[in-house]
Parts: sequence; structure tokens; C-alpha cells
Amino acid sequence: MSKISVVICDDQPLIVSSLKLILETDDRIEVVGTANNGAAGVEMVQTLNPTLALMDIQMPQMDGIEATTKIIGHTDTKVIVLTTFNRDDYLFDAMDAGASGFLLKNSEPEMLINAVHQVAAGNGLLSPEVTLKLIKGRAHKAIDAAEQSSNPESGRLKELTERELQVLGELAKGKNNQEIATSLSLSEATVKTHLSNLLAKLHLRDRVQGVLFAHRAGLIQ
Repeated sequence: MSKISVVICDDQPLIVSSLKLILETDDRIEVVGTANNGAAGVEMVQTLNPTLALMDIQMPQMDGIEATTKIIGHTDTKVIVLTTFNRDDYLFDAMDAGASGFLLKNSEPEMLINAVHQVAAGNGLLSPEVTLKLIKGRAHKAIDAAEQSSNPESGRLKELTERELQVLGELAKGKNNQEIATSLSLSEATVKTHLSNLLAKLHLRDRVQGVLFAHRAGLIQ
């Protein structure tokens, strides 16, 4: 099995060293490079073409949001955003830029390693804190915006079956596949099938976009 290659972008040397140490306790993960600003990170990703990049938000020369946009737009590398949670707007901008994962910097090492594996496998990942605190705030903004416009997202929900709507609703609450399966009395394999189908119907890249779409559509308020 090939290793998951990772580039770490963060302007704090201690954070970089800690992340590298944590990731390399897993023999399936290899840190192939580090960068101390967004511009250097983009250049390194374009050169090394890693599986994914761990991206800080606030960095000199080019912040993590702009760097994420460039990486997602011009490479196949996925991005996990690391945040100290002090700027909600930064996190949502990064989500819109195409990041596939969001973690707090004080997350447990096991959660970081799991996030790398999940995103490398093509899944999105939101830490529980991000889901419960940040998405809740975004939902109110989405509802207000929907009242001022025709809320096109809500109309697109008609494309889903009743079961797909239920799965999307549980996903928007921050549940993983196993929790969704338990809640809806389904097998995990069936949940994965429904998720795959609803993301395809809504033209969404991954479950992170699915969560955001559900809140914008007013499915969860």
C-alpha cells in the first residue's frame, strides 16, 4: 500500500515539528515537505504533488485561504485546514475555497491521523467542535440569505429521495456513517450508497460540501 504523502504549511516551527512527529507515528503517512507561508506551500505542492496539505490559516506572504484556493484549483492535492478557532469567517472562506477537512490545532493526535486517512480516501471531515459551533452559526446566515433570495438550494432538495434527505439531514448534524446508520436503522454500506448518490445528484464534491449545502438549503435550522 502506497504511503499518504503530506505537506505541512504553518509559520510556527513548533507546530510544524509537532504535526510532523504525530503524523510519522503512522507508518502509512509520510511528511514530504514543510512550508512557513502560503506561497511557499503552493509552490511545494505543485512540485511534490502530495496526497494532501495541512494548511494553517494565518500566514505571511499568502494566507491559507488563498493558498487553498490555488491548490484546489490547480492540483489534485486535497487540503485539511487547521485552525485555532479564533476567526470563524476564515474557516468558512476556506470551506468555500474547497478544503476537505477542518480540525482544531488542539485536536487529539488520533483525530489528526484519522483525518489524514479519511481525506486521503476521498472523504471530507469536520471535527465535532467545528460542526457544532461553526456550522450552527453559518446556518442562521444561510437561512437569512434564503429569505432574501429564492434559496435555490432548497429547490434542489426535490431531486433527492426521502431516504437520501434523511441521510443528508443526519450528515448535517455532524454524524459519521456509523452514527447515521444507527439513527436510521440502516447498514453502513447502505448509508455510503445513499451519500454517494445524493452527492452526485447535487453535484457536490464530498460530505463537507454536503453539510454546507444542507444548512444553506435550510434542511437543518
